[in-house]
Amino acid sequence: MIVYILCFVLFLVGLYGVLTKRDLVKIILSVGIMGYAANLFLILFAYKSDSFYPILTEGKENLSRVDPLPQALVLTSIVIELGTTALLVALAIKLYQKYKTFDITKIRRLSG
Repeated sequence: MIVYILCFVLFLVGLYGVLTKRDLVKIILSVGIMGYAANLFLILFAYKSDSFYPILTEGKENLSRVDPLPQALVLTSIVIELGTTALLVALAIKLYQKYKTFDITKIRRLSG
């Protein structure tokens, strides 16, 4: 139970960074932390203690097996997260080229 709480705390750390920081690089890192927390939660949700992976247990009569579907979903989520991070970094680079700052408050002031 404690690992679920720690996973939620990690998500809240990322959310805090997104809501309170004014630097675009810190916001992008906070979004990444939130994604890592979501992936960790999916993996923790699929884990069962004293279980076996279905691919490695031929001939064993144990009924308790680990569900491989959330692991596949996490792999998909990692790829989507990578695309999202690349898009955010490209946006930050373009904003820096135009306004010469990563500070959101200065960008808002300069935009007109």
